[in-house]
Amino acid sequence: MSELTREVLFEGHRLAFVRCYDGVDGMTVVEAEVQRGAEVGPVGRGPYRFASATEAFRFVQEALLALQYLGCTVATQATPAAPALS
Repeated sequence: MSELTREVLFEGHRLAFVRCYDGVDGMTVVEAEVQRGAEVGPVGRGPYRFASATEAFRFVQEALLALQYLGCTVATQATPAAPALS
């Protein structure tokens, strides 16, 4: 794995951005940026470090699945003009 990115939208607004990549220390890293509202702006979460890409990918899959159950849409590429959730 080199890098995996996913954008999470709720009602057309960006709720989160998830990035999974190979770290320099041999670990696989997952970082998330969560939108807390237009006036607050995004908040970074992580980094979460995993010994293997398989473990990291499973973590990302389960997190995204939970967000889908809550009514979010997951996009494989970020849309540059996605408005923030207010």
